[in-house]
Amino acid sequence: MQTYICNQTKIPKDRWRYGFRSSAKTGCGWVAVYNALIELGESPLPETIIDALEHQLPLINGNFGTNVLSPAMLLKKWGYNVTLCSDVAKFDQMCRMSDVGILFYYWRKGARIGSHFVCVTAGEGGFYGYNTYSDSHGEDFYGGSLSAFLKNQKNFGCVLTCVRKPAK
Repeated sequence: MQTYICNQTKIPKDRWRYGFRSSAKTGCGWVAVYNALIELGESPLPETIIDALEHQLPLINGNFGTNVLSPAMLLKKWGYNVTLCSDVAKFDQMCRMSDVGILFYYWRKGARIGSHFVCVTAGEGGFYGYNTYSDSHGEDFYGGSLSAFLKNQKNFGCVLTCVRKPAK
């Protein structure tokens, strides 16, 4: 059984390069896809996801992180039902109606601005994320509301990619 990647900063610099950079620096997009696929019951290979994303937008995906739409396009190509939502007020409902979500957001710390992807799930006790913080050791509890968590963290420009298994 595969385990979630809960802290991309722990990925060795020479393992799973993403573009010209290390996954520890720019790999949150592929890591979110990887974790989402595990949540969907798959056994993903990091190399397969990295290769697919790098070929999707050469020179962009990998060297400059991952384009906000790339996980959705990749998972749709692989047969999953995908819905995008940028209305944070709808995130709680949308995430609960999905099998798994991939959350993109911008963050600000002083004068620095960055972006990040995380895999998110809805459970009985609230919402959980994987690979949220640089000191994460497992799944991170976001509380009873995904939108409240994002507001409390002062994240902005948020997009939720909702993923459902294909109907059989």
